[in-house]
Amino acid sequence: MVVPVYFNEGSLKALHQRLNEIASTLIDRGISLEMVFVDDGSGDSSFSILREIAAADSRVRVVRHARNFGSFPAIKTGLSVASGDCAVTLSADLQDPPELLLDMVARWQDGEKFVIAVRASREDPLGSRMFSAAYYRILRWLVIPDYPPGGFDFMLVDRLCVPYLLSGPKSVNLNLYAYWLGFKPSILPYDRLVREHGKSRWTLRKKVNLFVDTITGFSVRPIRIMSVFGLGTAALSFLYGLYVVLQTLLVGSTQPGFPTLAALVSFFSGLIIFMLGMIGEYLWRIFDAVNRKPEAVIAEVIK
Repeated sequence: MVVPVYFNEGSLKALHQRLNEIASTLIDRGISLEMVFVDDGSGDSSFSILREIAAADSRVRVVRHARNFGSFPAIKTGLSVASGDCAVTLSADLQDPPELLLDMVARWQDGEKFVIAVRASREDPLGSRMFSAAYYRILRWLVIPDYPPGGFDFMLVDRLCVPYLLSGPKSVNLNLYAYWLGFKPSILPYDRLVREHGKSRWTLRKKVNLFVDTITGFSVRPIRIMSVFGLGTAALSFLYGLYVVLQTLLVGSTQPGFPTLAALVSFFSGLIIFMLGMIGEYLWRIFDAVNRKPEAVIAEVIK
């Protein structure tokens, strides 16, 4: 079990207690549960609590990042130190019921390599639900048409899949990347619970960054849409220019044309800047992939 932790001091003890209960059930099936908590630069007492938990439970391993690198790098760090025959990723805020792990493991024992808990509904604030609905709709349109419309964070992957996840590109949506690998998912629907502990650090800025990283990291379609749009506007501009020339030759120029010219110049200037920005996003990802910076820096490992 890999759990990224970021300002989750209020839920960690309750999460560990529930995982303990799950571990007791798994032991009856002949399965032991290793818990890997990765503190991703939390500024609260999360790491101190994790240290206490690790001191009392030999099944717990704790890794601390030098600073905040993001949940996906934290998951990768956890996967790199996990030793099990399969690995599960779970958020620390208890909005995803840990008890689903029992059904996920049962499906893995039946031969499934990739099991995902898909949100059938969510009790998040209205703004978050609207953003998520738009995000997954666009994702299904631009990247993977059969991606679960509610998305998922809670997933189980067989050990066979772990090396692919660890060797994946930087700045990538790890859940989408796991889905993209091609292993047929076994889907387990559930209702996402309301957050009871602490305040979400999943800000609008981070959501927008994830959206841009997801689209530019998995799809070339934005570039192709810009190319088609540019070709279309070039054709329309040519036709408009031809119309202006013919009108001038046949009936003469009746209008100075400055408003039209100003509107066209403004429109195409904005369009060019937007296209250059989109191209820059792709170029930045190439630079980020070749500059050899680490995705995360481990400051401390307990057990």
